Amino acid sequence: MMTVTTETFDPEVVRAEQPVLVDFWGPRCGPCLALMPVVEELAREYDGRLKIVKINAQENRKLCVRLKVIGLPTFLFFGRGREMGRLTGPITADELREWVQRVLSRARGIR
Repeated sequence: MMTVTTETFDPEVVRAEQPVLVDFWGPRCGPCLALMPVVEELAREYDGRLKIVKINAQENRKLCVRLKVIGLPTFLFFGRGREMGRLTGPITADELREWVQRVLSRARGIR
């Protein structure tokens, strides 16, 4: 799983060949830290089909403003260079898994 910054966002996410799940997190965000193992597991599970990147919101505030990320955790799903889905706030591991599956299925249909 790759860490992305404001400077590397466009080449790594917007211009990516495959769909991308972007995890905006913060070092003081309890729900973010609780979901980290789930996100890492998803990265292994979807390896080759979905690129998963992490962004420390505290260190990349300009990017958060640009993408209108106002709460944590926030997950953005990008496909073919555009945002296709957004999930924000405290969620369960099961809710995250179901959402990823749903939006990835939708992204495959667009190709």
